[in-house]
Amino acid sequence: MTPDPLAGLKEIQLPPPVGWWPPAPGWWLLALLLLLIVWMAVRWLAARGKRGLPRAAAQAELEAIRRRYRDDGDPARLAAGLSRLLRRVALGCFPRERVAGLTGERWLAFLDQALGEPAEPFGKGVGRALVEAPYRPGVPVEAEALLDLAQRWIGQVAGKGCARGGR
Repeated sequence: MTPDPLAGLKEIQLPPPVGWWPPAPGWWLLALLLLLIVWMAVRWLAARGKRGLPRAAAQAELEAIRRRYRDDGDPARLAAGLSRLLRRVALGCFPRERVAGLTGERWLAFLDQALGEPAEPFGKGVGRALVEAPYRPGVPVEAEALLDLAQRWIGQVAGKGCARGGR
């Protein structure tokens, strides 16, 4: 009788199970990609939140000017305060060289251009009080209309995030 040729074989030895650490290179790349995405999302959200800050601060100051006018009723002080506020917002939203030297009619033309309305509410409307009322006592000022115009201008200009590159 012939001996069984398979009798001398030993049992198959399986390799040890694969451990969970260290991860394969693909998992490392996926982790880095996820970290990069989270970092970019945080930066985007932070920048998005900061864009609203100039508008919120300007709106808060506008409300303070409105309250001060209701308390004292001084149209010259109202016009001067609104002009200063609009100039600060403009300096924050546009290049300094474009805004800093503007006065009088050129300032009003700039405000109209930034607002983008064909009616020119600053140059030919209630906005003229910004350059007339602080220097000429007794100039009639439509206070509520002027305050609403300033609020609309701030919402239009600062609401776009104040891209300092200019418009």
